Amino acid sequence: MNRRQFLQSMGWAAGVPLAGTLHGVSWAAPTALSASPSPYENLLILIELKGANDGLNTVIPYADPAYASLRPRLAIARDQVLQLSEREGLHPALQPLMSMWDKKELAVVQGLGYPQPNLSHFRSIEIWDTASKSEEYLDAGWLARTFALAPAPRNYAADGVVVGSSDMGPLSGQGVRTIALADTAQFLRNAKLAQANSDQRNAALKHILAVEAEIIHAAAKLNTNFAFKTEFPRNAFGNQVRTAAQLVASKAGIASIRLTHAGFDTHANQLGTHANLLKDLAEGVAALKSALGELNRWDSTLIMTYAEFGRRPKENQSGGTDHGTANVHFLAGGRVKGGLFGEAPQLTRLDGNGNLPFAVDFRSMYATVIDKWWSGDSAQVLGGKLPALDILRA
Repeated sequence: MNRRQFLQSMGWAAGVPLAGTLHGVSWAAPTALSASPSPYENLLILIELKGANDGLNTVIPYADPAYASLRPRLAIARDQVLQLSEREGLHPALQPLMSMWDKKELAVVQGLGYPQPNLSHFRSIEIWDTASKSEEYLDAGWLARTFALAPAPRNYAADGVVVGSSDMGPLSGQGVRTIALADTAQFLRNAKLAQANSDQRNAALKHILAVEAEIIHAAAKLNTNFAFKTEFPRNAFGNQVRTAAQLVASKAGIASIRLTHAGFDTHANQLGTHANLLKDLAEGVAALKSALGELNRWDSTLIMTYAEFGRRPKENQSGGTDHGTANVHFLAGGRVKGGLFGEAPQLTRLDGNGNLPFAVDFRSMYATVIDKWWSGDSAQVLGGKLPALDILRA
């Protein structure tokens, strides 16, 4: 029996080297240990807007007449927009984010993208997850490469935790300790099935035992007992937010958490669906802020949204929007410099395919995290130096 057959017989996923799934719990085992001090007390929470959020109906260029012209059915009326400036405002469903905006804790980065954009969901999210160039194929995610170079302290429960998805995304790769779980209570129940064992005779079994040891290590540090005053939204994304808050409350030591808010591939009948998605997002982020405030972690947490691409400026015949290019994303936290960053969409300067040109390389957001949030060296991770965004206070 080879390693793949052995893993499959145990119910483990064998598609990724040194990774597996045990009763719904996935784990990427470490290949190197480090006792070096690190700045990972600053927590990163990523929120993937899966399916590609419509940025133009998220941060709305309401003063640009081209906006309503391109979207006769989808344009949000000017008097409904939550004004951020004389030209741009938020979708009304994002009202729960306005308190962060007013306190200058919400940064809005416009025009994020990359050269030669790929409009395939699969390929483009791969580009975002690995921080690659359009024509470049990399095996590991940008967070995995970051932790491979500078691991979180060994006494941390994990480098990263993926909540609500079995896809490791930017945490995919060797040299990183990552848990994927639906909720902490389930993880703890499943972790009890992992038993320490000293049998080291078989290489595949040795790997399994190493993973089990890491699961036991992580489980010993997690709990689900913190009683929040915060009321979490009763929906799928709200459940992920609750799980993330419990992970932080555990004080287990976690450098990054990734959440996934799905359903943004709005090709048809977008108006109501998109409003509900944004409402769930805003209420979830607001609850996350409240919970982090209870834990005194708001100032040491950076929340960042991302997606594979944006939507086309012109609405389609089905009352929706198709795959586009440049997009807008949010960063929030107690040390975020609030405001508008990047470049507002130039709706009269669309490319030959009717898409927006990008203004800010998306990898600059990652450089901001690595260089400014974690005091690392993004050039080693990203294969070159990209300018970090000036969005963080010391």
